[in-house]
Amino acid sequence: MTRQRRVSTGLLAAVLLVLGVLSVPSTARPEEPRAAAAQVLTWTADDDITKYASAPATAVAGPATIVFENSAATGNTTGMPHTLTFATSDPEFNSDVQLNILASPNDDQGGRYTAEVTLTPGRYFYSCTIPGHGQMQGILVVTEGTGEDTTPPEAAAHVSGTQNAQGQYVGSASVTIHATDEGGSGVDGVEYAIGDTGPWQPYTTPVVVDQVGDHEVRYRAFDKAGNVSAEKSAAFTVVAPPTDDTTPPETSATVSGERDADGAYLDMATVTVSASDTGSGVNTIEYALDGGAWQPYTGPVMVHQVGTHTVRYRATDKAGNVAPEKSVEFTVVAAPPEDTTPPVTGVTVEGTRNSDGAYVASAKVTVTATDAGGVAGIEYSLDGGPYLAYTAPVVVDRAGAHTVAYRATDRAGNTSEARTVSFTVVAGQVPAPPCPEYDERLTVIVGTVDSGVPNRVTNNRCRINELIEDEKEWTSHALFLKHVTSVLDALLKAGVVDRREHRAIQKAARQSDIGRPGQTEGYRKILDGTAESFAKWQHVGGGSFALNPDGSITSGTTRAGLGMLWFPQRKYGDFSLRLQWRDDAPGTGNANSGVFVRFPWVHDHPEEPRPEWAAIKYGHEVQVFDRPDGDMYKTGSVYGFDRVGLAGAGVTEKGTWNDYEIRVVDQHYSVYRNGVLINEFDNTGGQEFVPPRSDDPGTDGRRFASGYLGLQVHGTTDVISYRDIRIREL
Repeated sequence: MTRQRRVSTGLLAAVLLVLGVLSVPSTARPEEPRAAAAQVLTWTADDDITKYASAPATAVAGPATIVFENSAATGNTTGMPHTLTFATSDPEFNSDVQLNILASPNDDQGGRYTAEVTLTPGRYFYSCTIPGHGQMQGILVVTEGTGEDTTPPEAAAHVSGTQNAQGQYVGSASVTIHATDEGGSGVDGVEYAIGDTGPWQPYTTPVVVDQVGDHEVRYRAFDKAGNVSAEKSAAFTVVAPPTDDTTPPETSATVSGERDADGAYLDMATVTVSASDTGSGVNTIEYALDGGAWQPYTGPVMVHQVGTHTVRYRATDKAGNVAPEKSVEFTVVAAPPEDTTPPVTGVTVEGTRNSDGAYVASAKVTVTATDAGGVAGIEYSLDGGPYLAYTAPVVVDRAGAHTVAYRATDRAGNTSEARTVSFTVVAGQVPAPPCPEYDERLTVIVGTVDSGVPNRVTNNRCRINELIEDEKEWTSHALFLKHVTSVLDALLKAGVVDRREHRAIQKAARQSDIGRPGQTEGYRKILDGTAESFAKWQHVGGGSFALNPDGSITSGTTRAGLGMLWFPQRKYGDFSLRLQWRDDAPGTGNANSGVFVRFPWVHDHPEEPRPEWAAIKYGHEVQVFDRPDGDMYKTGSVYGFDRVGLAGAGVTEKGTWNDYEIRVVDQHYSVYRNGVLINEFDNTGGQEFVPPRSDDPGTDGRRFASGYLGLQVHGTTDVISYRDIRIREL
């Protein structure tokens, strides 16, 4: 974080209340004088959002004092709130302790709370219930307290493989670990680590080591009572099989990162080294930075220090052949100061005015914007409607009082505050155009088929798209085609279209699904893979989305934080929303994202100054999350209201496109994945963690009956792609 954000206690409670988190439940209270239980169990939190700073592993049955502290004293410097929540709905764990504490360094208690509870033998699952904190979790093992199981399990290891006369393992060695807990609570798990500094990892299958050299595998076991065995190790040597390989490996390196006009890297350069060997195989890769000592290469090298640098690299194969040393050179410079100044905007209104100052027949509104770094775009909103791209002066010719809001965004992403101009139009000689629809797209698009014909204004001041009426419910495809032909014949006669354009629009109508039974009639693409379509969406908060060459969009990997890409063009009430998504998270992890629906206008919200949180607090998030651990809400869940487990989500292989349909009618939500109904939810106002909110904007605790749509991004590791987003109003 570049700036610490302090949030008031009341606001934190309101935010987390929506997410199913009680601020201070009846079982927890601020620190006060009392008779403490004989057993005190303490959890602490700091800046890390993946794990608690400290947490107990074991306890004994009986009374206990729970202490939860999230403060500056425990290392929290950002003001981020955390919770300590005991699960009560999982049959694998005890459910007799209902504990849900919210603590913030900035609250009235300085982030320290206690609760008196009674523990029973078994296991308790605890976690943080704030979205994005799914890894802050663990298990508390409670024993009878008789002292019967205080003996750790026994662990042993066996190394196997082909050995030479010196006892060295040829090619590879396999380490098998065994653990027993005779007469105790039973073995709960085994861990191993390679070398002195390697991380501990769960042991599930024999550990195979094929790197030539001396090795040590450390191991330990723990039982269900929390006892941990003493650390042991197995040492051995791996040598290469006999070979006549005399050719060293082939090596190469690339440098990546954001660059300036001179080719220097801004703030950081990442050096990636690769090696290949067709003989005995690559054994090790090494690198050295700026004349420093050789170090093992285990992953891309990130260089942050400003200046000119040299990274040398080499590789050795299993036969001992060493590749010639190579190097790459590059320069790192400090990034220029971030542009945080929004554009300056102005407006003029022109037209014929009467003695009262009202504009006769029409008023022309011209918006201007200037910015030292360049203006990326201007938007306007007429009479409280959605913001639209401003490309030419806006002519308002409908009689009545009007207000035009306008704003501009620069190339750095800064958006100016919305300003307004109000005026009145009185009737002149020309009445307002009686257009059946409102459609300002650049070309004539029938359903989802683009004819390529300019969407020009016709003689009655309606655009061609508005006369086509492809969003109307047609009872048959033939009836729709008859309507289109009638409209085009009139436009051809009036000289609005020529015969080639007449044929092109007719062809698009024939290719469309409008009016076909069982097809996607009435669906309108709001993200079709073009830059023009993507430009109609707006990003707020952290993270980012970028348009790909194949027409999909992918969340960014360089900008951290929680954020949202939303569609400000129109609010939707009852609808069927269809899209495709793909989990592109790096490594073995899974992306955490979601689709927000029915949330209010996010800017200048009276109760929520952070735009991305207006969707969380006042809309519904339909979850996208296929990971087996972490957050309890999996794909298809309505976050905080209706949970779907991993089995019900219908998981597909990572990297595979999934069809997603979210159908909302009144307050009934249906979620389909790849054509299969995976969740139905009736929004009657209840939540799993809290009672209906008193400040909920809907009736009887329900959410809004209409609102906007958005796509969530969690940060740099939750990489997800979307494409082909289309909607039909029901």
